[in-house]
Amino acid sequence: MTDRFFLYDEIVNTRTRFVSFVGENQRFDLAIIQSDRYYGKQIVLDIQGSRFAIIGPDDLEEEGYLEYAFNLSEEDAEELRSFLLELV
Repeated sequence: MTDRFFLYDEIVNTRTRFVSFVGENQRFDLAIIQSDRYYGKQIVLDIQGSRFAIIGPDDLEEEGYLEYAFNLSEEDAEELRSFLLELV
């Protein structure tokens, strides 16, 4: 048996919102997880694209962040940004 060195091992209560919407070019299927971790930021999971990011208001203002994190075009990232600005 291997000894493991855990940095942390915690169970936390979360609130998860599942949302799906259609943009101009693609469909977004998201799970948005809120918890007391990550300094008030939310974990946004792109279920169809198998990608995720920890996102707060500062991340939405960072140029190219959503494009990189979710592998989106500039236009698609702007649609996602517009939606996420309503949440965070």
